[in-house]
Amino acid sequence: MKARVEVMLREGVLDPQGEAVRHALASLGYDEVRGLRQGKLIEIDLEDGIDPQTARARVAEMCDKLLANTVVETFRIEID
Repeated sequence: MKARVEVMLREGVLDPQGEAVRHALASLGYDEVRGLRQGKLIEIDLEDGIDPQTARARVAEMCDKLLANTVVETFRIEID
């Protein structure tokens, strides 16, 4: 089973890395980009036999404890 976690900065939190990428795109001629936020994607291989509900709960714990800074970031979990 595989879990994918998308971690993004919360709305309202400044994203200097995203702003730097937006500025670089503008310098390359992509003036239509008005905003850009950058996040991270984490893929986790889980052992076979774990049920999806338990997998989601365990991955959420991982996010709360290590993978995401929940003060300034949000996360979304997808289980396959």
